[in-house]
Amino acid sequence: MRLKTISLIAVLACTTLAVSGCARVRTHQGYLVDNLLVDSIQPGIDNRDSVEGTLGRPTFVSQFGNQDWYYVARDMKQLAFANPKPKDQTVVRVRFDATGNVTGIDKRGLEQVAKISPKDGKTPTLGRDRSLFDEIFGNIGAVGAGGAGGGPGGPGPNGS
Repeated sequence: MRLKTISLIAVLACTTLAVSGCARVRTHQGYLVDNLLVDSIQPGIDNRDSVEGTLGRPTFVSQFGNQDWYYVARDMKQLAFANPKPKDQTVVRVRFDATGNVTGIDKRGLEQVAKISPKDGKTPTLGRDRSLFDEIFGNIGAVGAGGAGGGPGGPGPNGS
């Protein structure tokens, strides 16, 4: 009887330890979106300074155009050793005019996330499909014979 109790406790302990490795992991990355603060930004009234005072520094600023500000938040989920997957995402874009006044605010969600599925660890390209030997030996004879001259300071085609 005592041996059965000890073995039952050992099995339960091992099962608990094994199942704890399968726990669901949830993480948050980026900006903490407060919809009340985002909704308080008014186009035509607020400017860059007031937006920074209300929402804080942006996650990133566009490099081209009118320097739009982006606030990005993402919640991820992961089970045990599986790849993490996005559960929720919010991107708040604040658009400014040339003088720095707010012209509009956009919110986008997870529907804007591109689904990329690499196949066999390779990313397809639009270039030529070359093998390893083509990469190594492909340029032999393509540019010109080695040592034939024609370069700066060397003899030309006439021997001069």
